[in-house]
Amino acid sequence: MGIIRLYMTTSLDGYVVGPQDSMDAPMGIGGFRLFNWLDRRNDPGPSGQVMSEANATRAVISGRRTYEHARRWHGDHHDGVPVFVLTHDVPHDPPPGSIRYVTDVRECAAQARAVAGGGDVMVHGAGAAQALLRAGELDELELHVVPVLLGQGRRLFDNLPAEHIELTLDRVLTTPDEEDFTRRVTHLRYRVRRP
Repeated sequence: MGIIRLYMTTSLDGYVVGPQDSMDAPMGIGGFRLFNWLDRRNDPGPSGQVMSEANATRAVISGRRTYEHARRWHGDHHDGVPVFVLTHDVPHDPPPGSIRYVTDVRECAAQARAVAGGGDVMVHGAGAAQALLRAGELDELELHVVPVLLGQGRRLFDNLPAEHIELTLDRVLTTPDEEDFTRRVTHLRYRVRRP
């Protein structure tokens, strides 16, 4: 069975967007700095490897806020894979492309796993990640840690309950030192340990 893996870029202090994020400024003030490493996504190095793995996923789960701020990916995240948007309220307008709205986190995970077959499922969004963690449905976290302190914004794990979630570090990939410092990133893959 494939796994459900979070793919999120974060600052060293845990922010996934800068302050004052909105539809007009989806990454908030200074938040687009987190995505400079994507300029290297087609390189043969670590960032290219991570992006190849991400693009090999067979379904996507996204939080509603992430989905809306990404302009709904214009109906296609990558390669026409089904996108399951975890939301509290299903919009009245029909979803574009391969998008599906789901209100129950366990049902969302089950549907995504089913359509992915044996392939992996990509997760985007802090809210979706937290909901999947609370439900015991998130298997791995692939965190792209950028060496910057944003100081404000939206944190990846702000709304988790006060209980321990144990992780095992499975992989560390770091961009070479000779790269432009604004494109440096460390890719950390953690497995969620189940009791």
